[in-house]
Amino acid sequence: MSPQGVVQYPKGGAEMRFGYSGQYNLEVLILEKDDLPVSPEEVDDILEHAWHRGASFDESWENERFIFVFGNGGSAADAQHIACELVGRFLKERRALKAEALSTNTSVLTAVANDYDQEMVFARQLEANACPGDVAIGLSTSGNSPNVVAALARASRMGLKTIAITGRGGGKCAQAVDILLDVPSELTPRVQESTTIIYHVICELVENAVTADKP
Repeated sequence: MSPQGVVQYPKGGAEMRFGYSGQYNLEVLILEKDDLPVSPEEVDDILEHAWHRGASFDESWENERFIFVFGNGGSAADAQHIACELVGRFLKERRALKAEALSTNTSVLTAVANDYDQEMVFARQLEANACPGDVAIGLSTSGNSPNVVAALARASRMGLKTIAITGRGGGKCAQAVDILLDVPSELTPRVQESTTIIYHVICELVENAVTADKP
């Protein structure tokens, strides 16, 4: 172990085996003696799953379907990060993509929470704005955030394609989605760190599809 409790994996230790362009030098802070990091091999496995399953959404990416992303707290910030990569640019110059984080309109969020229920804040927005064939991406470290679960369930009933990015097992989200990308950890920091890599893979998948530059 290197000084100050930091485990440094060798450069390229989590290099993708399946065509993804990225290469990650992971640093994981060990907070307690029994706090095990997510290994490069585990990250590699989940990204390979994301790559191959995400390719099944190519029709949605290519046909300019809307991508809705949502979560709470840090996951709300991640949702905004994903949306900005798609509306702006990730790695390639290409047309702007239709993407929206559902945690940004405070008037809608507070009105729905006040008039209906906090559980409905994302589902109600999907009901108003989404169409069959669009994509809903829910982020929940536990997999059990009620408003994320409710929104994914609503999205499925409306004919959207659904992805959940969660911690180990997927919680209640696992039963509501087409693709579950669950980080093999129950530790919130490890899940959040791995989530960033996972959604960057999704962003690259989308860009490859819309630029016809597929691996």
